[in-house]
Amino acid sequence: MTKNTLGQCELCLREKVKRTVHHLLPKQKGGTNEQTALLCIPCHKQIHAQYSNTELAARLTSIKELQEDEAIRRFLKWIRKQPGQTIPRTRRSNEKL
Repeated sequence: MTKNTLGQCELCLREKVKRTVHHLLPKQKGGTNEQTALLCIPCHKQIHAQYSNTELAARLTSIKELQEDEAIRRFLKWIRKQPGQTIPRTRRSNEKL
């Protein structure tokens, strides 16, 4: 899978956005290149700002689990209203382990 392809984000479902490869199970925790999703840059940055690789590996290993997570759901509600070229500033969560 190549980096920075243009298309639909698998998480927020926005169209015509630059996408990057997100490992659903972090490589640091044993993930492989088969367990990936193409996410827009803001979604990808938000996931890694919000959660550590340990927490992602423990409970957020699918698009559905990410979409159902309360913190990510609030972000998705906001980002879906933004133009595709928007890349907001991302801050690390105080709750990140």
